[in-house]
Amino acid sequence: MIERMSMLALAGVLAAVAAPAFAQNAGLEPNFGSANLTVGFTPDPWSIDVVAGGDRDAARLGRGCVGKISDAPDFRLTYEAGSLPLVFRTRSGDDTTLVVNGPDGRWSCDDDSFGDGDAEVRFNRPQSGVYDVWIGTYGDTPATGILILTETP
Repeated sequence: MIERMSMLALAGVLAAVAAPAFAQNAGLEPNFGSANLTVGFTPDPWSIDVVAGGDRDAARLGRGCVGKISDAPDFRLTYEAGSLPLVFRTRSGDDTTLVVNGPDGRWSCDDDSFGDGDAEVRFNRPQSGVYDVWIGTYGDTPATGILILTETP
């Protein structure tokens, strides 16, 4: 019985070690800061300057995720939701992508939905909690840009 439990424990450890790590490191300090916002925030839109890009391939996070992102989030939003939608957008002279890990742990990604190479991730019924945000680029060259948050898309 003890041998069987030891074998199961060993198998669990080996599976954990052999499994690829799909999550970005949300435990790291965000590259460009954080904010606490409540539904109805002003000003709307709310924005922050960022430098997009990194050395991690966002495609490993799931369907629709593309671009190169950093290990640490670029921005962290703690949000108190209400009845309004919550929208994350990028604005840059370069083609940027967007990766958002919501309070439920799900990944939401986009490339070009905001038009002209800019990305948009929309939560029509946002949850209260922490949203970690990564802004990506194609290739290895970082890009300056703006992360925009709005409830009035």
